[in-house]
Amino acid sequence: MKKVCIYIVLMFLIIIFIPMIFIRDFSIIQQQMNSTDKSTKPLTVNVYHVEQKKIVKMNLEDYLIGVVAAEMPASFEMEALKAQAVAARTYALGRAAGLYGSPETAHEGAAVCTNPGHCQAWISKDAAMRRWGLFSSFKYWNKICKAVSETSGEIIEYNGVIINPLFHSNSGGHTENVEDVWEGTAVPYLRGVESPGEDTFSEYKTEVVLEQKDMVNKLKSLYPDFRLNSRDILSDIEIQKYSSGDRVMEMKIGNIKIKGTDFRKAFQLKSTNFKFSKLADGKIAVTTIGYGHGVGMSQCGANYLAKQGYNYSDILKYYYQGVTLNKVSGDNEKSSK
Repeated sequence: MKKVCIYIVLMFLIIIFIPMIFIRDFSIIQQQMNSTDKSTKPLTVNVYHVEQKKIVKMNLEDYLIGVVAAEMPASFEMEALKAQAVAARTYALGRAAGLYGSPETAHEGAAVCTNPGHCQAWISKDAAMRRWGLFSSFKYWNKICKAVSETSGEIIEYNGVIINPLFHSNSGGHTENVEDVWEGTAVPYLRGVESPGEDTFSEYKTEVVLEQKDMVNKLKSLYPDFRLNSRDILSDIEIQKYSSGDRVMEMKIGNIKIKGTDFRKAFQLKSTNFKFSKLADGKIAVTTIGYGHGVGMSQCGANYLAKQGYNYSDILKYYYQGVTLNKVSGDNEKSSK
């Protein structure tokens, strides 16, 4: 009977008091976010909600909480999360100002959408809480609210103009010059830099195993005139140009030339930093280093730098060279940092 009573007491503590602690912490964060200067009108953004198929007008800072929750692991260091928050805010305001983004009318009337393939990823609070689970949800949500709140209104600019704050998961150790990934002119703040510590993350290295016949069939479907010059596809692959970050820019397979970005897309590889090898059973192993296009801020690199003592401003200025951080308000006032 004594053991039963102890068990009941323990369950009561777990069910009642532990959630109360989380809720208390959440209330503190919410109070901090709601206690911002009321004299200025908060910035808002029109968001096309893909699942709801409608445009929703949201407070910019509230929208950013969902972006950071979706784009970066909540377990990352606080300064990395802050860097992500500033980059996400910069992107949203840049889109709202029409400074970049595709000309298509995928979400006419809205600056951004919730489709990560088109704009930034976004997740609702309920979905994020379910993803993180009972024992982490409140802690992580509070953490992201704090990252957004403590960088409120901050954006990244180059020579007084909002930048295009490209970011990716893992550069593989070196980010890329933007013109080496997408055709166009060089952008002074999107230059390749060393990005240490990324090999400690699971996103750093992956391997895809392919059958030679599947590779050939896929290439023929994309390039009808494709043909091999020999029976072994590996002997017909020639890497013709690498980027400064050791990514494949141009390659030749058989009688056709392919961009590294096109090959990555065709075979759904994590990056264009890939190498081929033949396995004992005759299959082809494609090993990729890094995850993403490699331009701008590496999220894994940002987390590593945060662990080394870099603050979010240091991180952003490391990956986006020559930039300044400015603060905007609903009255469009700016101050430099």
